[in-house]
Amino acid sequence: MTDRTQKTDPRDQELVASCQCGRVAFVAVGKPIVSAACYCKSCQEAARRFAQLPAAPAILNPEGGTDFLLHRKDRVRCERGAELMQEHRLTPDAPTRRVLATCCNSAMFLEFKGGHWLSMYRNRFSECAPSLEMRVMTRDRRPGVVLGDDLPNFASHSPKFMWKLLTAWMAMGFRVPKITYGAAQ
Repeated sequence: MTDRTQKTDPRDQELVASCQCGRVAFVAVGKPIVSAACYCKSCQEAARRFAQLPAAPAILNPEGGTDFLLHRKDRVRCERGAELMQEHRLTPDAPTRRVLATCCNSAMFLEFKGGHWLSMYRNRFSECAPSLEMRVMTRDRRPGVVLGDDLPNFASHSPKFMWKLLTAWMAMGFRVPKITYGAAQ
């Protein structure tokens, strides 16, 4: 029997992200770099396109943002279903790719070309996913959306957001691991 009162190192905590039907699962180890809601036009357009897919779960939060947990690539692994992953790009030359589980059209993550992190869709994690820390790219939010003051709201990416990405990259020795899940053949 395990002693549940024993403290665990947050760097060893595992968060599981799974698709809607459970055939695809990822494990992210450690605390996310940052947890943010993005309101950029690209995220809104991707959500609109994905919503048209059969049985696709919603991506946008009630305010029209996309909630992400950003994790270092070297701390994310696919537990099952890698063969079910497929990338989608808004345009053929887009520097970002969003990857879906084809079994149930669940958006799993977004990857920036040359980035050292994965922006994993927060709604793919269980209820124990870390709370949002901030809202970014709010200048692109839908007309009429009024954001609360419960979180910092940034018109673009905040210095804190960028600093967290930079310090994570430094901790990785400035490496950029390759992620091939869903990559076009």
